[in-house]
Amino acid sequence: MKRLLFPLLLSLGLICSAAASPTPPEGILQLTPYAAPALTLSDIDGAPFSLPARPGQWVFVHFWASWCGPCRKEMPAIQRMVKILASEGLLVALINTAENEDTVFSFLAAHAPDIRALMDRDGLVTEQWQPRGLPATYLVGPDGRVYYQALGGRPWDEPTYLDFLRGLLKQTH
Repeated sequence: MKRLLFPLLLSLGLICSAAASPTPPEGILQLTPYAAPALTLSDIDGAPFSLPARPGQWVFVHFWASWCGPCRKEMPAIQRMVKILASEGLLVALINTAENEDTVFSFLAAHAPDIRALMDRDGLVTEQWQPRGLPATYLVGPDGRVYYQALGGRPWDEPTYLDFLRGLLKQTH
């Protein structure tokens, strides 16, 4: 009897845990969770942001540069996503990779005027995260581990992506 009961309970546990995680849309990879690298940067206005100091919330960590074509196309969608999810608890860390403030300011003014960028002036934070290209997005869970990655631009303001992010946010409440 015990031999039959254990596999049954195990399979029920797997079904329950699978139901708890929303299915990522196409282009978002579900990873084996790992500890997020440290992230301490200031935004373009000098306000500090630190990832280890954000327990209990999902964080959308996005690496971009003004010279990156897909980044240019994606940034307005990210701005709309930020506005749509503003009251739902998603923290957003948009990290510019090794560009100066004038370049970043001009880019954001033209493509996403309501977004504040974190400045990775020397590229060291980007180096620690090791994106395989730009844009690159990581979704860090409330426990400080990276669970998902998206390489390349995504329509973050479309219902499929918004529903996925909302599903993650519900896991924290």
